[in-house]
Amino acid sequence: MHAFDVLGDPVRRRILELLADGEMSSGAVSEVVREEFGISQPGVSQHLKVLRENGFATVRPEGARRLYAVNSDPLRDIDAWLDRFRRFWTPHLDALSTEVARGRRDRRLRERSGDGRAGDGSPLQ
Repeated sequence: MHAFDVLGDPVRRRILELLADGEMSSGAVSEVVREEFGISQPGVSQHLKVLRENGFATVRPEGARRLYAVNSDPLRDIDAWLDRFRRFWTPHLDALSTEVARGRRDRRLRERSGDGRAGDGSPLQ
């Protein structure tokens, strides 16, 4: 199964989001996913199995529990694939960052001068 087929399912994406915060038992994952998606425990187990079999999650037994965690290797492969598309959004994000920094600088300068006016001469709200 292709990585995007695995991640195309909203339940599996949600499971990975949960696991990104740290290792979780299958029962804890099932509880959250059942509440949010209305899926049975066996259904959640099938999604965990797909994630595990496709390398997105690891599992280790601890007594009677099974603890799941994210395996970052397939995510690196997706990141590498996405890399050729970053040129479409990176300049826009860089420009946004510049505008945010400019706005902060202008606000600091106005506060220091005690002007109390926006750059266009109108009162600050």
